[in-house]
Amino acid sequence: MRGFLIRVLIVAAGLWVASKLVPGITIRGGWALLWAALLLGIVNAIVRPVVVILTLPLTILTLGLFLLVINAAMLSLVAWLLAKNEIIAESDAMNRETLPRVRMPARSRFVPDNRRGGAEVK
Repeated sequence: MRGFLIRVLIVAAGLWVASKLVPGITIRGGWALLWAALLLGIVNAIVRPVVVILTLPLTILTLGLFLLVINAAMLSLVAWLLAKNEIIAESDAMNRETLPRVRMPARSRFVPDNRRGGAEVK
C-alpha cells in the first residue's frame, strides 16, 4: 500500500510538470490532479496488465510497438473516467490542434534538423 501511494504521488508530480511544460494540458486544482494520478495508478495496476497479456501476440508481431497504443488507450481511459465524473471538462483533451504544439525539450539534440529553412518548413 505504501508503494502504491508513493507511485501515485510520483504520477501526480509528473502530471503537474506536464501541465507546466506542455501547452494544452491544464490541471484544474489539486483534487483533479490527485484524482487523475489515483485513477492512472489504478488503471496501470489493474487494467493495463490484463490488456498487455490479451494483446501479447500483437505486441510480439509488432516488436513491442503496440505497447505505445496500449499506453495511449490507458491515458484515454483515465481521461474518459475523469470527464464522466466531472473532474475535468470533456473539452480538455489532446487533439489534432494541441498535439503538434507538444515539444520535447531536447529534441534537437536527438534528431538534428537538416532541412533547408529549418523547422519552419512543412
